[in-house]
Amino acid sequence: MSYQALYRVWRPTTFEDVVGQSHITRTLQNAIFKEKFSHAYLFSGPRGTGKTSAAKIFAKAVNCERSPVKEPCNECSACRGIQDGTISDVIEIDAASNNGVDDIRDIRDKVKYAPSSIKYKVYIVDEVHMLSTGAFNALLKTLEEPPQHVIFILATTEPHKIPLTIISRCQRFDFKRISQSSIVNRLKDIMASEQIEVDDEALQTVALAAEGGMRDALSLLDQAISYSEENHVSVEDVLAVTGSVSQNKLGEVMESLHNQDVKHALELIDEFLEEGKDSGRLIFDLIYYLRDVLLYQSSNQMSDFLERAIPDERFTTLTQDLDSEWIQSAIRRLNECQQEMRWTNSPKVFIEIAMLNIANTSSSQNPKQTEVSPQVVQKLEQLEKELNTIKQSGGSPQSEKPKASEGRSQRRPSSGRKYRIPYDRIRNVLNDASKAELKNIMNHWATFMDSLKQDSPPAYAKLINSKPRAASNDSLVLSFKYEIHCSLMLENQETIEAQLSNFLGKQVAIIPIPEADWQELREEYVKKQRDQDDDGGEKTEEQAEEDPLVSEARKLVGDDLLEIQDN
Repeated sequence: MSYQALYRVWRPTTFEDVVGQSHITRTLQNAIFKEKFSHAYLFSGPRGTGKTSAAKIFAKAVNCERSPVKEPCNECSACRGIQDGTISDVIEIDAASNNGVDDIRDIRDKVKYAPSSIKYKVYIVDEVHMLSTGAFNALLKTLEEPPQHVIFILATTEPHKIPLTIISRCQRFDFKRISQSSIVNRLKDIMASEQIEVDDEALQTVALAAEGGMRDALSLLDQAISYSEENHVSVEDVLAVTGSVSQNKLGEVMESLHNQDVKHALELIDEFLEEGKDSGRLIFDLIYYLRDVLLYQSSNQMSDFLERAIPDERFTTLTQDLDSEWIQSAIRRLNECQQEMRWTNSPKVFIEIAMLNIANTSSSQNPKQTEVSPQVVQKLEQLEKELNTIKQSGGSPQSEKPKASEGRSQRRPSSGRKYRIPYDRIRNVLNDASKAELKNIMNHWATFMDSLKQDSPPAYAKLINSKPRAASNDSLVLSFKYEIHCSLMLENQETIEAQLSNFLGKQVAIIPIPEADWQELREEYVKKQRDQDDDGGEKTEEQAEEDPLVSEARKLVGDDLLEIQDN
């Protein structure tokens, strides 16, 4: 196979080729040139930022026949041999597959032998955090006092997993994510050398999708080149490969939400997901698009700092129309959606909820918005007709309303509920409920949630926005903001109930209910209790004249949280 991937062909061969890490390459160059380099280094940082490449360049520079030099010549036999892997004194080890004590003991036994053809024997240990505890212990002494002819370079993406005893024996260099502009400039140079035409917007999209990794950027661009039919790569080719959404479509979604055209926004989301766009990437793109709008609002001189957008007509119009508070609120909503999507198999549901929340934010934070959507107008007209019909028939809205005792379990028959609320069960819990039981659960709730987060993150995610509302000896009513959350909670009900039972010392059944329905059911129960009190004959003096302080407290916090104690 003669073809080589772009990231292999264009792998850095000198320190100058390592993009975006000048704070590291300059230090290493000076140390090599002054012959004051260390016996052990730790290169840490995100994937694809040049750690292993820098280690190999370092090995060439210290062994170059023209040393001391700041850059390897890549012409002498030592440089060429290290580059093509024919010199056995530069050993690259993958710690992911060679992580045992025996592997490190083998290194420790061979390290004492002098190099055969170059000045320094260099061990490059990639993904060193994968070594076992025993392997790290075996490496300690050798790493601290190796022979004069040996240099260790440890590379990792997760330095926090490396024992401090190892880190303290190394000079540490932290590689950073490569900026988008640096990636774009490097890709332009490579494409010019390869004589392939690539649109600027396509390069911007590749750089954003790479998330600061040059290797990822080259791999994505390689895929886009293969996907394109001609020797020209357009932004559509890159979008198809990365699963991203075009800037124009992102702007259209934001316009729809700001104008409260929720139907069109949801249709666009559905279209993206039907095309196979990645849901996580979609939310990521929306967040960065809004971030760019916010930056551009502060100053149109910020175009160099934009990461997802190019200031076209739609973009500049949005920067004028959108309020900064609305943008910040939308970003927070999308960020919450991003967190919730990690623990669900139904990401589309959370995206749709986020879209609805953002549209609602628009209506609450933009009082100057006078345009009303056609759906709202149609609903108002329908309600007016129903009201006129009631008036003409001589009735009243209350007379047409079904009795609470008859209609709770048959409420909203045409709403297409997926979760059937067990009204009778909840009424039974209310009849048997006590403040002591609810207080006991509330006392354990924070600890229970922390424990659930550790043991079952998906179950914790389903329960995070719930509120205990009423409790009896064997049941607990939990309210959720939306009906969908009730359905999602049922997926992990057994795990949640088992964990809660461990804290309470008894088996408790959990009954979920949407918040709006809970408030209605609670009002029904309170009204029923008052009616029974009225029919029960004479009231005591204490019941007849309630303390004004208690009445005010009842208005502020409600009956659920109110506890009256006699002194």
